[in-house]
Amino acid sequence: MTTEKVEIDTSTLNGKTDEEDIVTPWDVATKNETGIDYDKLIKRFGSSKIDGELLARFEKITGQKPHHFLRRGIFFSHRDVNTILNFYEQGKPFYLYTGRGPSSDSLHLGHLVPFIFCKWLQEVFHVPLIIQLSDDEKAIWKNLKIEDAIKLSYNNAKDIIALGFKPENTFIFSNLEHVGNNPAFYQNIIRIQKSVTFNQVKGIFGFGDSDPIGKISFPAIQVAPAISGTFPFIFKDAKVHCLIPCAIDQDPYFRMMRDVAPRIGYPKPALLHSIFFPALQGSKTKMSSSDDKTAIFMTDTAKQIKNKINKHAFSGGQATIEEHRQLGGNCDIDISYQWLRFFLEDDEKLEQLKKGYTSGEILTGELKKELIEVLQPLVLAHQEAKNKLTDEIVKQYMIPRNLGFVTNIK
Repeated sequence: MTTEKVEIDTSTLNGKTDEEDIVTPWDVATKNETGIDYDKLIKRFGSSKIDGELLARFEKITGQKPHHFLRRGIFFSHRDVNTILNFYEQGKPFYLYTGRGPSSDSLHLGHLVPFIFCKWLQEVFHVPLIIQLSDDEKAIWKNLKIEDAIKLSYNNAKDIIALGFKPENTFIFSNLEHVGNNPAFYQNIIRIQKSVTFNQVKGIFGFGDSDPIGKISFPAIQVAPAISGTFPFIFKDAKVHCLIPCAIDQDPYFRMMRDVAPRIGYPKPALLHSIFFPALQGSKTKMSSSDDKTAIFMTDTAKQIKNKINKHAFSGGQATIEEHRQLGGNCDIDISYQWLRFFLEDDEKLEQLKKGYTSGEILTGELKKELIEVLQPLVLAHQEAKNKLTDEIVKQYMIPRNLGFVTNIK
């Protein structure tokens, strides 16, 4: 990188999207009730918008209707997805990589988004998925004991597996454990660390002189799984392209890696970026694991789900029923509607709810009721699936092994 490149990275990657929005891997906030301005974010980050042309090509190549996350702009931005589609069209392999930073015993609804999408992509493209549990990151940032961070990894892995991933094509690993079991992982971390200067890391991530040195070294750990050489037991010596679905606040890591990868002999990773899952209190910030009132957790009971939504879900309705009937509600700021965009799969019903709420025919309480009826069975089904998982089953997903992928490499 040149000095000029570092300055560009500092302004675009360190969350400085405009005077109001803050978007970093650790903080997301805006003063706008409608949430982050994602068009500005695309422009500042230099990514590409997922448009109708890309979705049409996706459907033509795969024969599958795009997931509602794509159709509704929940995954809204990308880097080099056309390259991935070219590879798929040519019968060439790629793999999926995403991650989770385990900071609580249970996932909340927002955490499910990338994994729901990855499961769908995995099934459409018939490719392996690698999931990194960055317990080392949380041990540093949250000041957790190493043993506690590893325990959270296993708890979170159980939540992820409960979504229906299969062990034959899914590898999940804890950083704190895997680095000692896979020499290639640590060796690639070193190759990446050698390729990025201290000033570049400070510029990209905003680290200060008083931060622990573990923070400065961590970005190389998060991006190492984006090159296939990190997993010789899956890919052998093949240099396979990687597609990373993630929330756009994680983009700084992989912009760094897209600069480094060619210099160490690997293709640049491609990305699919999602918007943020808003907190119950509104779209000015994303949902938080540390604030129970902002989130629906996968451990919540049906009663807790109902109470949280009725009590805390920010309303886009009017002050009185009479005003609402006359003026209608604002779906752009109403959290019940925004959450339904994520979890109500029926496009026609979602559109009916939008028209009804906007016209004033549907009241806020009725919209909340619709959301409750969607989420209660979803969370219950997840709890039932998770309860069937033993520690032995979880360990099957976390053993380094051949996923059968090498036989497909041409």
